[in-house]
Amino acid sequence: MKKLNVIISAALLALAISTTNGLKAQPNGQKIMEDAYHLPKGEDMQGELTMTLVNRQGEQRVRNLRQYSKDYGDVEKKIMFFLSPADVRGTSFMSWSYTDGRDDDQWIYLPALRRVRRISSDGKGDYFMGSDFTYDDLGDRHPDEDNHRLVREENLNGKACYVVESTPKDTDYMYSKTITWVMKDSNLGLKREFYDDRGRLLKILQIKQFEKIDGYWTILETEMKNVQNNHTTHMKFSNVQYNQGIPDRKFTERSMTLGE
Repeated sequence: MKKLNVIISAALLALAISTTNGLKAQPNGQKIMEDAYHLPKGEDMQGELTMTLVNRQGEQRVRNLRQYSKDYGDVEKKIMFFLSPADVRGTSFMSWSYTDGRDDDQWIYLPALRRVRRISSDGKGDYFMGSDFTYDDLGDRHPDEDNHRLVREENLNGKACYVVESTPKDTDYMYSKTITWVMKDSNLGLKREFYDDRGRLLKILQIKQFEKIDGYWTILETEMKNVQNNHTTHMKFSNVQYNQGIPDRKFTERSMTLGE
């Protein structure tokens, strides 16, 4: 009987090990958002950007920009220059995002004022150049600034996704929560919902096109729709290039005033 018990115990142990190995551990919300945040981006990136603003009547305004970014390890620097039309030409915007969770540093240069203005913490909830993106949206929000909870898994546009609810640790933050769809196979965010300070759905960001360029997942087309005022901003990237050796002087206040 003792021998039989040993055999049964060994069989049950083998079954338990086999079952455990056959199941992939489900990551928690924090891990999912950290993986999305740390998605490889290359040493630097540059490309052309077309921004199309569409109001509730369907009227469009099109703006053309040039964008650069560079990863320094502890900080990622981005700068964009407005090229056309004439009423925005010469405007530039720069953002520095820190990996240690510090608030982004951001600046804007308006040719009419002939000076670079730093975006204050209170001003980061303002909308950028008439678009549906706030200044805060244009930065890289660090995962440690929110509490994350995996709420479900589902397919979106044929892609298997984790759906993560994020609530800010700072109760004065402009959004009461966001919900993000993160693709399981690439850690790329495919959709995000933004809720206002009263808990109502405010905006929906959707990734319309993405592909791998030089081995890096690259977002090529996005749509941000404000569902409360029926205004939409389309962003389309083209001629994207990685690791071109962009000089450090590109990411300075002087560069902002000189233009592209």
